[in-house]
Amino acid sequence: MRIVCALLCFLLPAIAAEDNRSLSDRTRQYLTDLVRLDTSNPPGNETQVAQYLKQTVEAFGISGELLGGDPKRLNFVARLKGSGKGRPLMLIAHSDVVPADKQWTVNPFGAELRNGYIYGRGSLDAKSLLAAEMAVMVEIKRRNLKLGRDLILVSEADEENGSTGIQWLVQNAWPKIDAEFALNEGGSIFDTKDGTHVFQIQTLEKLPTRVVLTARGTAGHSALPSGNNAIEHLSDAISRIAHAEEPVHLNGTTRRYFRGLSKLSDYDWLAPLLPRLENPATAKDAAAQIRKTDPDLDAMLRTTISPTVLPGTGNNANVIPSVAPALLDVRRMPSDTREDVLARLRQVVNDNSVEITFAPAPQLPSADPSPVMTTLYRAMEKVIARIYPRDAVVLPFMSRAATDSNYLRSRGMPVYGVPLMLREPGESRIHGTDERIATKSLDDGVELLWQIVLETAGEPAER
Repeated sequence: MRIVCALLCFLLPAIAAEDNRSLSDRTRQYLTDLVRLDTSNPPGNETQVAQYLKQTVEAFGISGELLGGDPKRLNFVARLKGSGKGRPLMLIAHSDVVPADKQWTVNPFGAELRNGYIYGRGSLDAKSLLAAEMAVMVEIKRRNLKLGRDLILVSEADEENGSTGIQWLVQNAWPKIDAEFALNEGGSIFDTKDGTHVFQIQTLEKLPTRVVLTARGTAGHSALPSGNNAIEHLSDAISRIAHAEEPVHLNGTTRRYFRGLSKLSDYDWLAPLLPRLENPATAKDAAAQIRKTDPDLDAMLRTTISPTVLPGTGNNANVIPSVAPALLDVRRMPSDTREDVLARLRQVVNDNSVEITFAPAPQLPSADPSPVMTTLYRAMEKVIARIYPRDAVVLPFMSRAATDSNYLRSRGMPVYGVPLMLREPGESRIHGTDERIATKSLDDGVELLWQIVLETAGEPAER
């Protein structure tokens, strides 16, 4: 703890001197400071981020508190009071990051600035969002702008792996975070060939489920195969799963998304396939055509199942093991229950020597999609149209990856994955080696967030 305090003192030598910095400069500094706080999960140690945030916002007169059940893994909640004309707007981001491997060519926690990029673990996921959210809150306070609703900032721990973050806050501190709606990670932006910016606002997400295959056979010497080999049973089971196709269907979110996408020049090939996707007799063939052209879109049409871990089954090359396990990562369509998936897997494998069970893991609650007729969603549409009057499209989006938003959605709070950070084509380093963010992307992102927050929470005179 002394080391953390010493680092915070180094990072915050004279916060009062920040007053003249621009919103973008402050965001860059906050991101640099946050990246340099190693919150790799495991073990997390997110309390150091919570302390940094608390000291930073309190220097501007914003109240904040550290909350949680683990002293080393605390969350941070700050509130900027408004007039109370509307219910609060929440800005949320997670403070933990995935570990960095040895393949990095720069210090993953050095926040090195090179050729217009800030390098570091969390620079994309999701300390850039956290830095932007804090910078917006500080800027509103610094300018003494009037708000029509409270603005809540939440930095949550343990998003990547566990339950000490938003799940703990929902269960133990709901009155402190209860809001009309929230902005979180999960959205994205891409550009078409003609230069159109496509803003994908996440309103729904697929649900992760972990499944264990446990194949059993007869142990023995490898020179005397019995024909009852656990590894062969496991291999056959995985092969059957790989060649089986999950049911194809559109939901309200994906239907609206695909229709919007098909109007863009890059995706006009989708238009004739949409009626076929709606027809159960032709949906499978239509999805196959989509998969050949854009596999990412196919993953929005069905539950996906991927073998990801093959634990060791033995230590000796000449011993046939009696047990062979494998872990499957399932990304369920929101309409699929865990039991639905398990039943289909058992039907596909159809082998009594292979046990199929759920792996022990935190389960995200199911939730309805966030509606697109709220004040916040309309504010995002309005701001994006204002910034990009001729070359932007806004679409509700179901993400293939999961966030923590469903913990809030399941309590009736609409949450939107805000698409902040523009990236170059092919630039996808989230969870990858040499993760980085372009400073221009960060600047553009915080400006977009700034305008969305003022449009949603600011008094009319401040917009």
